[in-house]
Amino acid sequence: MDCAAGIATTLDDWLRHFTGPAGRPGAAAPAFARAPAGDPAVAVAALAALAAEALARERTLLIVSADDGLLPEFSNALDLRLRPLCLVLPGAAHAGHIALRATLALLKSRLTRAAADSEGPAWGALRARLQAEDALWRAGLAWSARGIEREAPPAGLHDLFPVRILPWSIAQNHGALADWVILLQTGPLPARFCTAWPGAQRTLLLWAAPGGASEIAPGDETMRLRAELDVLGQELAELELELATAQGEVAAFAARYHAQVAGRMTELDRLQADLARARTMRAPADAGLRQEAQRAQARAERSQREDRAFDGSPAPAGTAAFAPPDDLKKRFRQLAQKIHPDRAADEAERAWRTQLMSEANRAYRAGDAAALEEVFALWREGQQQPFPAPAVPPAPTSERGAARRAQLAAVRRRIAVIGAELDRLYGSKLYELFAAARLAARQGRDLLAEMAQRLDAQIAQARAELDMPG
Repeated sequence: MDCAAGIATTLDDWLRHFTGPAGRPGAAAPAFARAPAGDPAVAVAALAALAAEALARERTLLIVSADDGLLPEFSNALDLRLRPLCLVLPGAAHAGHIALRATLALLKSRLTRAAADSEGPAWGALRARLQAEDALWRAGLAWSARGIEREAPPAGLHDLFPVRILPWSIAQNHGALADWVILLQTGPLPARFCTAWPGAQRTLLLWAAPGGASEIAPGDETMRLRAELDVLGQELAELELELATAQGEVAAFAARYHAQVAGRMTELDRLQADLARARTMRAPADAGLRQEAQRAQARAERSQREDRAFDGSPAPAGTAAFAPPDDLKKRFRQLAQKIHPDRAADEAERAWRTQLMSEANRAYRAGDAAALEEVFALWREGQQQPFPAPAVPPAPTSERGAARRAQLAAVRRRIAVIGAELDRLYGSKLYELFAAARLAARQGRDLLAEMAQRLDAQIAQARAELDMPG
């Protein structure tokens, strides 16, 4: 059986428990059942598919995990369009707070962008939920913006997400509720959890063979920190993708704006300055006309400077909006997770990773899949050459732990920076115009073409006034 068939079969088996009829006519399906988790790769993909099924059926899904081992793989397997609807939290409180802030930033950005990747019934249901829980949503955003490391999130914030994968400690402490519950026993799970989840319609316990790679020995701080870094590195990659996508959308719109509108506005401002100057010449004693002429000249000079300062290549009027395919998004996310500068072990490696990340951003925004593959090739080559494994014994555990904690702190700072960059972008005048243009497009209108048409009429009128005698 190939992997795809195995995933489909596994998903069907699980769905029969959650949605299928009982064996006897009129009998209720069992509220609790057990099943083997099977191959980890198949199980992770099937869990991601189950999340999509739950969202499509407007069911909430809670996955309770014994440890953090499968979290990065699960996050990677989720549908890109549905990822912001899914909260994936590691076990440690501080790392969980970072992951929650990252997911809130991702969700807020996707809601603000209101692009094609935030459409569909699941997104509609979430918008309705957030509207009903507006006070909690705003409190969560305020908590995230404060960024106080040890401040707990508002009670109930986790429950705003229709899909959650939580460690058993958080699920227990927060009394998490859901329609469907998966208990993922990849490691020791308290016996009291191995039963029907309180308040759930159906509960399915999946057990894995002991000794799997996902288990983390209690007290092994270095391994725990590495697992946290893997989880948060995935969250950071999601946000880097979101930022690059938002920036790409605005950059493409800015190019179209400058091609269709900005030049016309500069020309109109120049003509209006000429008109104001001509009026002043006809009435040199009028102080009001002189002031208006000065203001018009200042506007014209400012428009000209802004037009010249635009560093993009003007796009033809018919240039399509920035809309990278999902395959390109997934590749960029995968690359960002691997090469991100905040995963560097030292400054030399950070400089190298920063250069690669810059090239990856350029390739993604250009929609150049081949260039992204070149960055991947450089990454693989660099892993073998510039930073080989040390010939000396590894550093003591305490030093490795300190290095991991420094990387976690860098990831935390970068997540906060991306959130702030997204807020600045969405608060800009250019983004307001971009959002208005996208709304107009959904109504069958071309806002930039309408603006250009109005400017052409104003330019023609200004020229006619200038040509009038006396």
